Amino acid sequence: MFDHATFLKGLTGRPGIYQMCDEEGGVIYVGKAKNLKKRVSSYFRKTGLNSKTQVMVAQIEAINTTVTHTENEALILENNLIKQLKPRYNILLRDDKTYPHLFLSGDDFPRLSLHRGAQRAKGQYFGPYPSAGAVRESLNLLQKLFPVRQCDDTFYANRSRPCLQYQIKRCTAPCVDLISKQDYQRDVTHTVMFLQGKNQQVIDELSTQMAKASIELNFEQAAILRDKIISLRRIQEKQYASTDAGNLDVLAAVVRNGVACVEVCFIRGGRHLGNKSLFPKGSAGNTAESILSALIPQYYLGRETPADILLSHDLEDTDWLSETLTETAGHKVALRQPQRGMGSRWMKMALTNAELSVSQRLDSKMNMLKRFELLQTALKMDDMPKRVECFDISHTSGEKTVASCVVFGIEGAIKSDYRKFNIEGITAGDDYAAMNQALTRRYTRLKKGEGKWPDLLLIDGGKGQLTEAIAVMQELQLTDLPILGIAKGPARKPGEESLFLVGQAGEVILPADSPALHLLQQVRDEAHRFAITGHRQRRAKARVTSELERIPGLGAKRRQKLLQQFGGIQEVKRAGVEDLARVDGISPALAQKVYDIFHNAIQ
Repeated sequence: MFDHATFLKGLTGRPGIYQMCDEEGGVIYVGKAKNLKKRVSSYFRKTGLNSKTQVMVAQIEAINTTVTHTENEALILENNLIKQLKPRYNILLRDDKTYPHLFLSGDDFPRLSLHRGAQRAKGQYFGPYPSAGAVRESLNLLQKLFPVRQCDDTFYANRSRPCLQYQIKRCTAPCVDLISKQDYQRDVTHTVMFLQGKNQQVIDELSTQMAKASIELNFEQAAILRDKIISLRRIQEKQYASTDAGNLDVLAAVVRNGVACVEVCFIRGGRHLGNKSLFPKGSAGNTAESILSALIPQYYLGRETPADILLSHDLEDTDWLSETLTETAGHKVALRQPQRGMGSRWMKMALTNAELSVSQRLDSKMNMLKRFELLQTALKMDDMPKRVECFDISHTSGEKTVASCVVFGIEGAIKSDYRKFNIEGITAGDDYAAMNQALTRRYTRLKKGEGKWPDLLLIDGGKGQLTEAIAVMQELQLTDLPILGIAKGPARKPGEESLFLVGQAGEVILPADSPALHLLQQVRDEAHRFAITGHRQRRAKARVTSELERIPGLGAKRRQKLLQQFGGIQEVKRAGVEDLARVDGISPALAQKVYDIFHNAIQ
């Protein structure tokens, strides 16, 4: 039992971070504090704690603290530890990948392309964009307006004639000198201005050029410029707003029925580049304010940060967060709640999208919950199964057999609990033995305490696979685990599956439109997909390091001839010495070596 009173007596009032540990020594929560003594003491007051915090405090066996020089340093250290340790009770941002940018290279004839990762190359970067699809949409739009090349440098350097992009007027063919550097640079300049949100300036320049072309009686060029102006004006009309607001992000948090969503709206150069919905893990029981406070440092520290971040809620630590982001970003970063004008309009749109995202997530959860309830009714189970594990087997003619185990709960697929088993030591193609081995390995580990127990075991296959499952469960003395077999019908069409529940006589018949059957199909199909993926990966790895490569004197050409003559490695393994020696280039001595390699491997 943790003696918090004694611990708090000796705790300092300086800034720092604290790590709460359970009885096994694992870190369950990491927090920051301007005053460690006051902050940690607040967890042990008698009233005012929400249920989640009460459960967490009951598990504390030790608290480790680290004093920092400044409050900002504490915030940065907390962020690093959360990302490293992923404590159970912290709000965790799962989406921490690098977002894509548009990249304009610094060449004589610059290339415009999608870029993700470190920004080391010489040139200009625009973004970030919420997805690669948003980048491609912008690239497609810019090709029509200002045909700056998008081909890679190798393709560009080896052209002797214009490509198809030139034929459809999406490029001006600088690769074969069909445009001057000066004219090409004009398109590049307009591209940069467009990406910076200076649409009106681009229109003004194009209007001037169009008037000049008309005066010079160059009506074809004037018509081209006119079409560009029309396109630009239509783009402006499609935007929710086109402003000179520069670069900013809009963060709107919504919490409803245990589901939290933070909608991030990307505004660059006054243009709306798109939205991203973030669903923080461990947010149940928290307020929108606390979720934003926890998410902001995880999202922005170590990442490109705009000068202005609009927030849907007023946070107690806004000044602290702003100071730290300013320090790490190298420029002033302001966090504020918009009250009027365009900022208010952006926030209203972001909140609307966050509400919709939460509704969709709740609908999805309710749909999954309803399916589990109907499955309980269909199988006549005493309790509703909340965790289903399904197994499937995949191989090619017995080669590199892999068994998969996928897990579903009322929240959907639990991919962190998926497992793959490389099957060894069985007769090639024996699915029953493969199923037996996979189940034995899986549930032996569970008996040792390595994982969570399912409420229902689903086996993809007929009575043969089901028999193996029963045998394994009896061997491991796990006879109380419900086991359900799902086998495809004679025509192998969805909706015609046969269901066999151990302990119930006959088949369980579910109509084709049954949500309970749809749940079983979804789990079964996911197990099948995961098994095939694992098998293909294992087979590809084996073929890269083929057993034939280990044979001295058998070079690449001879290996290729053997495989072509016999139709694959399996047939080479079955062949006798005389059969191998009939292949052109394979001497009797080399044939004996090949035979011995596989003969010894089989033994």
